[in-house]
Amino acid sequence: MYRCADCGYEAAKWFGRCPGCSAWNSLLEEEEWTPEERGDIPSLSKLSDIPAEEEKRFSSGLLEFDSPLGGGIVPGSLILIGGDPGIGKSTLLLQTAVKVAETGPVLYLSGEESSFQIKLRAERFKISADKLYIASYNNLSFLSDQIEKVSDLKLIIVDSIQAVYQPYLTSAPGTVSQVKECAAWLLRIAKKKKIPIFIVGHVTKEGSIAGPKILEHIVDTVLYFEGDKHHFFRLLRAYKNRFGSTNEIGVFKMEEEGLMEIKSPSEAFLSERPKGASGSVVSAICEGRRPILVEIQALTTPTIYGMARRDVLGVNYNRVLLLVAVLEKKMGYNLGSHDIFVNVTGGIKVEEPSADLGICAALVSSFKEKPIDEKVALIGEIGLSGEIRSVAYPEKRIEEAAKLGFTTILLSQKDAEKERRESTEIIGLQNIRQALEHLGFL
Repeated sequence: MYRCADCGYEAAKWFGRCPGCSAWNSLLEEEEWTPEERGDIPSLSKLSDIPAEEEKRFSSGLLEFDSPLGGGIVPGSLILIGGDPGIGKSTLLLQTAVKVAETGPVLYLSGEESSFQIKLRAERFKISADKLYIASYNNLSFLSDQIEKVSDLKLIIVDSIQAVYQPYLTSAPGTVSQVKECAAWLLRIAKKKKIPIFIVGHVTKEGSIAGPKILEHIVDTVLYFEGDKHHFFRLLRAYKNRFGSTNEIGVFKMEEEGLMEIKSPSEAFLSERPKGASGSVVSAICEGRRPILVEIQALTTPTIYGMARRDVLGVNYNRVLLLVAVLEKKMGYNLGSHDIFVNVTGGIKVEEPSADLGICAALVSSFKEKPIDEKVALIGEIGLSGEIRSVAYPEKRIEEAAKLGFTTILLSQKDAEKERRESTEIIGLQNIRQALEHLGFL
């Protein structure tokens, strides 16, 4: 059996060029192993004979980590954590290992760092644990012996899946066959021993988990650690969870002592908002079901070159072009001769359209050089006709804005009819013109 190290294409004979991805000299020979040789003998059970057990979770010690996991760690689950290099994956798992080690033994297997390096990182974060066992090797077959040596293991961490290998495969660590087989072997260990296992996965330039796509299908939960390493804030998002919802996120802040939980992300993102500045507006977005208030900034300035610039950070570039076209067509603003810059502060990325109204208001505010009231929050999607459309979970967004002291909330007419609050003025709007009139731009 030959398998391509790049795309996983299987062939009965060797090819100089892979028929699957056209890569040269990428097919590697693999030995076929039976389930008995790998110690994996299947069993057969009737559905009626399988005992029904309640899903018992235990806390990771970090509430912001428990949230995307669905409320805690499920014994016997295999959890994959991916993210850019330096984003904080190993830091998060080391802090989690120390927290869990307070209740039981934890095994931390590092295939990339020595035990001394992990010790230095722990000292830098001023954390320690007596029941945290550190091992540094790449041969995954040794893990079985380590598990037998430490009784009642609470958690196993493998950092990373691309660094470890199975000796019965002839391919190198990190190849498609090794990553796939190592993940499947860890899954069998987790289910058999009822021990949760965290594995770290590297990502490609495109931001996806490196290795075969089937790796994400093997594991029970896929978490992505997002954020810009030049900013403090990090988002932990669940993209797959067999034991809970994928509508939850965790928010952390990177500091010298490690990752700190952010209990109120909205307050953190708005803490440095300038007062009385044009082009600044607050909008309420939802990450899953969690409402977060973000500051959207826009800057418009007459271009001195032949073609106007459009630079965007934190929001979709094409979405901003669409909104600029709506303002030009429906409101008559001559933005085509202006350079336009749009930014979401804090390094957070806004992917949903509920920030459309905020982006439009920020653009007009900068264009008119007129600031927007600091106690106003804007929520709504903008259509091509300039209409303001409803968004998901409007009640959660309004509640979050009211909690932080916003007295006026502008949103669609449909969403405004559902909510009534004594301390907050909720104004329903039908189109962008009504919004700009209320803000005093017309």
